[in-house]
Amino acid sequence: MNTQSMLDDLPNVDPEKLKPIDFKNFVAQGASLHAPHILILYGSLRQRSFSRLASEEAGRLLRYLGCDVRTFDPTGLPLPDSEEDTHPKVVELRELAAWSEGMVWCTPERHGAMTSIMKLQIDWIPLSQGAVRPTQGKTLALMQVCGGSQSFNSVNQLRILGRWMRMLTLPNQSSVARAFMEFDDNNRMKPSAFYNRIVDVMEELTKFTLLVREHNALLTDRYSERTESAEALSKRVNQRSI
Repeated sequence: MNTQSMLDDLPNVDPEKLKPIDFKNFVAQGASLHAPHILILYGSLRQRSFSRLASEEAGRLLRYLGCDVRTFDPTGLPLPDSEEDTHPKVVELRELAAWSEGMVWCTPERHGAMTSIMKLQIDWIPLSQGAVRPTQGKTLALMQVCGGSQSFNSVNQLRILGRWMRMLTLPNQSSVARAFMEFDDNNRMKPSAFYNRIVDVMEELTKFTLLVREHNALLTDRYSERTESAEALSKRVNQRSI
C-alpha cells in the first residue's frame, strides 16, 4: 500500500500536520533504515472490541508513519502454566515479542484495572529466553479504552508492568473515555481530541523507537549482567577442566 492509499484510510488526519517520518533524521549515517518493528497487543475478545478497534487505528497510523506493524490475536492463548510454552499461541506471541523493536499495549478498563486478557499476554512473555531478552530496552506505548468517564488506572498499571519488563515506556499515553461513543458504524474512530492523542502517541513511539534501537545494546549493557555472564563462563570453563 502506497503513502496516498494509507492517507486515504486516515480521514481524520491533516496531511499537512502529519507526514511519514524520515528515518534519516533520527539515526546516524550508515545505521539501519529498516522500518521499525512494532507489535500491538490488545486486551479483549469481544466481537466488537473497542480496545481492538483503537489498536487498529494505532496500526494504521504506525504504517503511515513508516512502521512494520503486526498485531497478536489473543484468541486461544492458554492460561499461564496450564500449558507448556510449546503451545502454538505461546510460540507465536514469543516470536513476535522477539521480532519487535517496540510495542503498543491497549486494554479496556474493567473493575478499575486492566483485563485478564491483557495481563495473560504479558505473563506469557518471559524476561529472558535463553540468551535473548524479548522486551529489554524496547519501546512501549500505552493505551486504554473506558466504558465511562476517562480514567488512567489501566495505563498506570501497564506502566508498572512495562518497567518490570525493562521496557522504555513513553511519557505520553492515551485514554479514550466512553469508547462506545467514539467509533462510527464502520468501526472507525471519529475525529476528536481522543483520536488526536492516539496520533501523538504513535508518532512519538515511531520516533523513540528509531532513536533507541540503534543504541539498544549500549543502553542495556549492565554491570550486574556482565558479572553474571563472566561467572557463568568461568563456571563452564572450570567444569571442562575437571
